[in-house]
Amino acid sequence: MSGEPITTAFVSGALTVGYLMAGLFFLRFWARTRDRLFLAFAAAFALMATNQALPTLLNVHREEASWIYLLRLAAFCLIIAAILGKNLGGRRG
Repeated sequence: MSGEPITTAFVSGALTVGYLMAGLFFLRFWARTRDRLFLAFAAAFALMATNQALPTLLNVHREEASWIYLLRLAAFCLIIAAILGKNLGGRRG
């Protein structure tokens, strides 16, 4: 057995923890300010953590060829929507 799958799983796990930590960071800011931008960022990072963990857990070798990739797309769409909502919402009020 080669060491490459173990290394890939290790790096994937480390990235998953990093995404979760970033999400918790934004969740803490949301708890303080109740600003929806921070909640959207926390949700986006949770989606990205899920996107990073699932290929390893489900033994999917090509993430970009599976439905798992849609989680990453949803995360980035959520971030874009939150930023647009924040910027356009300030102009209305």
